Amino acid sequence: MDPKPTTRSTLRNTEKTLLADSANRYIHMATTDNTRRTYRAAIRSFERWGGRLPTQPATLAAYLSDQAVALNPRTLDVYLTALGRWHQTQGLRDPARDPGVRKTLEGIRRVHGRPKRQVRALRLEHIAVFLQTLQQQPDSLKKHRDWALLQVGFFGAFRRSELVTIEVEDLSWEPEGLVVTLPRSKTDPHGEGLKRALPRGNGPVCPVSALENWLKRAGIHEGPVFRAVNRWDRLQPQALSGGSVNRILKALGETCDLDFVPTLSSHSFRRGLSTAAAREKVDFAQIKRQGGWKHDGAVRGYIEEGQQFTDNAASTLLAKVASLIEGSD
Repeated sequence: MDPKPTTRSTLRNTEKTLLADSANRYIHMATTDNTRRTYRAAIRSFERWGGRLPTQPATLAAYLSDQAVALNPRTLDVYLTALGRWHQTQGLRDPARDPGVRKTLEGIRRVHGRPKRQVRALRLEHIAVFLQTLQQQPDSLKKHRDWALLQVGFFGAFRRSELVTIEVEDLSWEPEGLVVTLPRSKTDPHGEGLKRALPRGNGPVCPVSALENWLKRAGIHEGPVFRAVNRWDRLQPQALSGGSVNRILKALGETCDLDFVPTLSSHSFRRGLSTAAAREKVDFAQIKRQGGWKHDGAVRGYIEEGQQFTDNAASTLLAKVASLIEGSD
């Protein structure tokens, strides 16, 4: 027998299925991998506690109260947002918006709130010590990679997720320096493209020449710029992972005998560039542009941190009191 001919209805159903699959893929891509991991962690925590989805406001409030000592209030806030988002995507009423739930969380913040643990900002003297330490190491691919990674990461105020995704094709060499076009970034999820300019240095510190030297020595002409190097100092095809950037920085910190290695991470690049620039009285707009910040709030916070001693009301008063004591002698 001849196979049954495909009906118009069957074709329409197939097209609808394909369109639905395509739509689901784009819905999935609308959320970052980090956010999805956070959502999964929130659901696992809630279900281990004994909760079931969907849930009610009273159950959420009980969960928050029971976990108030074990979990940081900021973590509970994120988990609550994730659980609420789960209900929203299912087309259900969001119990996280219930006034009683919000009041419960506010009470937990008042009782158990504590300062946010921040990574340590790298100062210019730390960068100098790092570079001096690298200079003294035996010649190797890893040495040249770390020399370039350190300078590009700091002077470009890059996030680690940005550093490890830079490819040769993203580099534009100019007489004055280098322009890096980031195809994707935390503040540019739609891929409009962010540009970060790195000027040439006049002395031994120059992120542009450091990167040129690394690419030449490693023979990298395309693909990822910062790549893994194995224990035999052989270049690997894959890009460094974000965790590897942290490990490289911590290892340098330990070699240099820094006393804040536990609070050192790749974010120390961004905090370091912004606070160091603030101490040198660099213009606000320049700092914001170099770090690719979209909002003023974060930049102002870094500037205040960098200038907490240089623009300190007590400095003038200290000098005044000292002059009064000297005048009475």
